[in-house]
This record gives sequence, structure tokens and C-alpha cells, in this order.
Amino acid sequence: MIQNPILPGFHPDPCICRKGDDYYLAVSTFEWFPGIPVYHSKDLKHWELLTHVLTDDEKVDLKKLPSAKGIWAPCLTYCEKEDMFYVVYGVMNSMNARYFDVDNYLICASDIEGPWSEPVYLHSAGFDASLLHDTDGRKWIVSLEWETREGYEKPGAICLAEYSPEKKAVIGYPKRIWNGGTDRGCIEAPHLTKKDGRYYIMCAEGGTGYNHCVTMGRAENVWGPYEKDPENPIVTSAPGVSNERHDPDHLKPQYYNPDSVLQKSGHGSYVETPNGEVYLVHLTARPFVPELRCTLGRETAIQKMVWTEDGWLRMADGGRLAKMQVPESGLPKCEMPKIPDYDDFDADTLGNWYYAPRIMPQSFADVTARPGYVRLRGQESRTSLNRVSILARKLTSLHARITTKMEFHPEIYQHSAGLILYYDNMNYINLRKYYSQTLGQSALSVICLENGEKTEFTDTRTPVGEGPVYLRLYVEQRKTWFEWSCDGTEFQKIGRVFDTSHFSDEYCRYGEFTGTMAGLTCADRMFHRHYADFDFFEYTESYS
Repeated sequence: MIQNPILPGFHPDPCICRKGDDYYLAVSTFEWFPGIPVYHSKDLKHWELLTHVLTDDEKVDLKKLPSAKGIWAPCLTYCEKEDMFYVVYGVMNSMNARYFDVDNYLICASDIEGPWSEPVYLHSAGFDASLLHDTDGRKWIVSLEWETREGYEKPGAICLAEYSPEKKAVIGYPKRIWNGGTDRGCIEAPHLTKKDGRYYIMCAEGGTGYNHCVTMGRAENVWGPYEKDPENPIVTSAPGVSNERHDPDHLKPQYYNPDSVLQKSGHGSYVETPNGEVYLVHLTARPFVPELRCTLGRETAIQKMVWTEDGWLRMADGGRLAKMQVPESGLPKCEMPKIPDYDDFDADTLGNWYYAPRIMPQSFADVTARPGYVRLRGQESRTSLNRVSILARKLTSLHARITTKMEFHPEIYQHSAGLILYYDNMNYINLRKYYSQTLGQSALSVICLENGEKTEFTDTRTPVGEGPVYLRLYVEQRKTWFEWSCDGTEFQKIGRVFDTSHFSDEYCRYGEFTGTMAGLTCADRMFHRHYADFDFFEYTESYS
């Protein structure tokens, strides 16, 4: 069996495609760089983090964007006729007053690992734009058209436009073609496919929360009219009938289903294997109960599907409820390399599993300056929306231990470095070494930022020498805390125990849609040049 989620932790809005015997899956990254990770599999069960699509933080400038903005819902497709990969992605710039200002772009590459072409601007009609390569060679862009007018159903409808590769532009204004396959409302995430001469539209409805689902419709003409699948929704965590067209809120916690481990299941994309098997990937979440807080964010799951004789897509078991375990495909089993638990920074390049908010990690993290270490150059405070030195990886389990060994020599109180658990720039906890003017020497202490309110726990201030210090972070379900050591053997707790559930879409007021990250950090709020050296980064989800 395939165990869900296949990509635990912050992996929302999955889009899947196939080239030959290889399967590729892309997910959203919002304000994090590098952008749009691409995972690779040969059997749909084992996945490796292969590459990232967006690696130029000047060409795609996310600096100063608020949390949860940035890169939304990439669409990854493969055009067999051209032997070319395409990615359509949106850059969400603002959600002020619910205007949702987004710019959509298209890029392509002959190799999934790039190089990718210069971005082509498509339109700003709305988010979740995706691409269909039609059998006649034409290309179609489908997306949400965001509604702002009073008296109209929100958030909007699905619109369609033709894309001209010759002109590198959308032809005319997008036209609305679909208002959804249910009455759950909040339609989004459209994908167009073509099968047996018919066009199929797959969407998410109900909001990307607890009433989320996958729906379908079909038409003889790409412009419609589209008929609804009579069994909609085809995948969900909340199988009941509901009419929520009047409520544009996305979360809808009243639809939490206590009979399902997987919640928020929706936003799907499907792929067919050469032997005719069909699998659908979708986002999902596993909240703390009863608070309904999803610390790991929205994750990626997979379901086995089948085509019916009358041409509709159904879950293979005949139900609608997203399953924790799914039958494996008939594809040959193929293990994939995993992200290592222990990184000693001996490689000459930084691991591709590290991320930073709004800028590329390589702009401040150097593994060549001191062989066997990663050197983090300090920049602005961790609350900044501009240039922050946080080298993080995704938290993928609620049972984790993160350890590092750091050498750092702060000279003024604006210098600090250490270990961080980070949800967004307004929500994090940080065990740091810094220069204490009160003590006249280096010290450790814990800082917490909770929905923008900063608490410096002065009672945790602990003098330390100038030698190496080991820092450790524990995540044990609802409880999270820090420890430290001088020798890496005897650790002692520092600071209080924090509530892990606070790191979640549902608790954080300044960001949403992402997930919790854990990592290394350094700040120099004076000259942006003081640095800290880290000997290793250990992330383990099973330990004694």
C-alpha cells in the first residue's frame, strides 16, 4: 500500500505529470525560495526532491511581500509533441480588501531540471492558472477569475483564454466557462484535460479548508457548456451535501469530519500510467484536535482512481472519502533517495532541501568559506519582510529532534544566531546566542514572537563562553522546547515548553496556507556582515 500523505509537511497544491516512465510533481512555495520544488517518482509511491523551478530571486522578486503571498499553485505539464515541460505559476502580490492582485506567468524547458525560459506574462485575472496542450496544437489557459463586485458570487468563476506561443500572449479577454460542480462555493484550482475527444475540467470547491473537495465536469467543446459529474465531489474529507455559495470564507471549520484522519482534501491533479492506471494527487492536512490547527500545513496525498464506462473519474474503492492507504500501482518498485537526517556540510554545494524566506539561501549561506561548515551571514531581524538569514527545512513530523553545533562570536547586541522554529515573520521561537550588555559577555536566551507580539524571556539568559555550543529543538506533538549543551552529550532545557499548535494557519493571524519550518539563523542588524558557522544540521523523526 501507499501511505498518505506521500509528501508530509508544507506541500500544498500538487500538480502531477508524466514523461515516459517518469512522474513529476510540483507544489506551491509562497514566500519561500527556491520556488516550486519538483518531486520525481517512478512508481508513484517513492518520491525524491529532484529540483526547483525558480532559483533567481531577482527575476522573481518576492522581497517585501507579506507572508502567504508569493508563488501560488504551479501547474506542471509535459507536451509530448514538443518534448517540452511547461510551468504556469502565479505571483500573489496582495490580498488587501480581498482584491487578490496576482500576476500569472508561463515558462518552459526541454529538461525538467532546466534551464527554464524567460517568464511570459499571461494575465492577472485570478489565481490557480493552468495550461492544456490540445490535440490540435492549440494551448488554453484556465484560471479562477477573481470577483470583487458587490452582488456577485465570490470568490468568482473559472475563466478560459487561448494562449498564442507565437505571440507569447493570451488572445483577448478570458471568458467565464464554469461555476462549479457543487454548491459548496469557493471554486478554484482548475485543470483542463482531454480524453476520448471530450474536455474535462477538474476543480477544487468548498474553500481550501475543511469543506474542500475535488469536482469534475466535461464538455464536447473547450468553451463549454460543461456538464457536472452527477457524483460530485469525487474526492473529499467531508462527503456530505452542503450549500456554501453565500460564504466566501475558505476555512469552514464546521465541516471537520471526525471520522477521517485526512482533512481539507481537495485541489487535485491526476495522471495516467502506461498500463491505464489512474492516480490523483491532492492537498490534505492533519490537524490537532479539537483546536483544528494544522502545524504541518497542507500536505500532498494520492488516491487511486478509475474511469467508469460512461466516462467519469471515480475513486477505485467506490467512495469519496480520501484514504490514508492506497493500493500501489503496477509499476516496478523503485526506491528514491531521501533527504538525509544528518548534514555535515561537507559537500561543495548547499543541499536542495534548504529554503529561506523571500531570497535564495545561497545569498547568505556559504559552504565553501570554511570547509565542513555552513557560514551564515547575518542580515535583518527575523521579523523583516526583506532580507532575513534563515536556513530552514520543512517540518514533516510532529515527532522531531533538530540539533546543531554552532560557533559564533557576537560583539554587539545586534548580533545573534541560533536555532529557530518559524511559521512566518510574526510567529517563531528562537534559541539564540547573542552579546548581553547586561552580562558583558555572550549569552543564550529564548525569544518568542506570537502574532506579532515579541517576548524576550530574560529569565532564560544564560552566560556562555566563546567556544562551540550545541543547540537542540524538540517537537513532541503539542509540546515544543529547546535544549543546549557545551559538549554535545549533556543537554539541559532552556526556556518554557511552547504549544506546537500555535504554528498553524488557524492560529497565526498574519500568514496562512504555508507550514512550519525549522532551521538555522543569524542576524547582524548593524552592518549585515557578521557571521555564524554551523558544523552540522541534524533532523531526525525517530530517536531514542
